[in-house]
Amino acid sequence: MNTKMKVTASHWVLVAALLFAGYACYLLVEPYINSIVMAFIISLLMFPIHERLEKWLPNAQNTVSLLSCIILTFIIVMPLLLVFSAIVQQGSVFSQNLYSWVTEGGIQTLFAHPLITNGLAFVNDYLPFDAIDPQDIAQKAAQFATSLGSNLVAISAKILGDATNFLINFFLMLFVLFFLLRDHDKLIAAMRHILPLSRSQEDRLLLEIENVSKSAVMGSFLTAIAQGVAGGFGMWLAGFPGLFWGTMMGFASFIPVVGTALIWIPATVYLLISGDTPWAIFLAIWSVAVVGSIDNVLRPLLMQGSAGMNTLMIFFSLLGGIHLFGLMGLIYGPLIFAITMVLFNMYEEEFKDFLDSQDNS
Repeated sequence: MNTKMKVTASHWVLVAALLFAGYACYLLVEPYINSIVMAFIISLLMFPIHERLEKWLPNAQNTVSLLSCIILTFIIVMPLLLVFSAIVQQGSVFSQNLYSWVTEGGIQTLFAHPLITNGLAFVNDYLPFDAIDPQDIAQKAAQFATSLGSNLVAISAKILGDATNFLINFFLMLFVLFFLLRDHDKLIAAMRHILPLSRSQEDRLLLEIENVSKSAVMGSFLTAIAQGVAGGFGMWLAGFPGLFWGTMMGFASFIPVVGTALIWIPATVYLLISGDTPWAIFLAIWSVAVVGSIDNVLRPLLMQGSAGMNTLMIFFSLLGGIHLFGLMGLIYGPLIFAITMVLFNMYEEEFKDFLDSQDNS
């Protein structure tokens, strides 16, 4: 059967109009694209649970999809609310202690420490920076402590606004997730019908999108959770509020190159200056050996096998993804890399004879 068709001018006009209309639709949903993408990815993660519910209620697709969304809500929202309330409590205590420390002369005591004095002398003598005056820093710290109350109000308002946006985006994601779970088979069939690829190529492309989406979520977010738990435990042993700083380390783990060092290095320096040298050594060793090894071992392990991406490609896909898309780049970056590699493999297979002849010419 001959599947070739003659391409006419009307076909090109139709394709151009379709592209223009598709771009216009993208502009309409662009403010909500992250919620849509997360709904798609979570639908892949939730589908095993959804399938099991479908076996129990085979003729109630709407009810099954609603149950899946309710289960997801309890899995995500309830633990987040408990953790958030504990973080706010520990963060409030930390802010009060910081205010008391600064106003009671702690900053002057800090700059009088020999390590700080010698370090500032070295910086001022050998590095090409403007001279650092401890008195200026102490004065700015005192000003910050004085305005800490108003700053906390502003920060609290921002946190409340972010929490509200999170809830709005979360319920929007649930709305999209409901339809993705309910109409999963129809959506996949429509996608297969539209794509001008063979069935085997469609299978490879869809399977790779599914694998990379799952591995990006598992690799990034599970690694952040594991580093936050391990880092928070180490900080708690060293005398810091464990849940608060563990959460901060979890967020810091998303930052390429620097990562959790943004938290544990200042904490280690603080312990050294305050005279808790054994705990400073412990925290440094724990952070490097345990927390750091989680990022070096767990993340590549969870993200391996996606279109043959090696560790270097995973690193640049995460780095570039965060640069272009923010936090969602942890998913978009690996996904773009993986799809590109699958398309290159398809290209190599389709044009194998031509490429071989080029190599031999």
